[in-house]
Amino acid sequence: MATLVLLRHGQSTWNQENRFTGWVDVDLSEQGCAEAVAAGEMLVEHDVMPDVVHTSVQKRAIRTADLTLAACDRLWIPARRSWRLNERHYGALQGKNKRETAEEFGLEKVKVWRRSYSTPPPPLDRDDPTHPRFDPRYASLPEDVLPASECLADVVDRMLPYWYDDIAPDLAADRVVLVAGHGNSLRALIKHLDQLSDEAVVELDVPTGQPLLYELGSRLEVESRRYLDPVAATEAARAVAQQAG
Repeated sequence: MATLVLLRHGQSTWNQENRFTGWVDVDLSEQGCAEAVAAGEMLVEHDVMPDVVHTSVQKRAIRTADLTLAACDRLWIPARRSWRLNERHYGALQGKNKRETAEEFGLEKVKVWRRSYSTPPPPLDRDDPTHPRFDPRYASLPEDVLPASECLADVVDRMLPYWYDDIAPDLAADRVVLVAGHGNSLRALIKHLDQLSDEAVVELDVPTGQPLLYELGSRLEVESRRYLDPVAATEAARAVAQQAG
């Protein structure tokens, strides 16, 4: 049986400010750092010791992984990083306060942009200095794969090749795999693992800093799934759902 742990990064400074973050590379808040350490302590408590970690190339996921692994004395394990695990690109909404955006455009329109499966927000202008084509971490990628805006369906499409080519082989080799990602990249992966419908996944809220443990069969089918702290995870997911916008 293969063991997979999914961990959304701890609260970021822009989560704290209720802003759309996406591909903007913000850091963890003080609370987010504490959440990451607590996640590592939970792994120790439940004797779930990762053999390899996969993260996005965004610092809030990388820092979460490092703090979590430090708390369970596993900083030495191999780390693999990919843009395919990045957060969803929120286009022109990035940096905007969610509540203020809802007041400007209307709650229903912003809800569609934020939570629908197939409707992306307005795109970022190609010449905007925050466009990923100007970011050195994506310099080796063809420009046509770099998003200016994404819906959740787009995140599923870009994430799945990494699942099949990189994460699944580690699981098949009987490694305990930790994936430190983001709300939407993990929603995309959970959709695949749990075979959620397009309608069901938009109602899914992934809490920050709460390890989600999967036990997978020989074909990587789900045998069981559970949060290590289900009460805290439920409360944290409720807080995510109540964010304005």
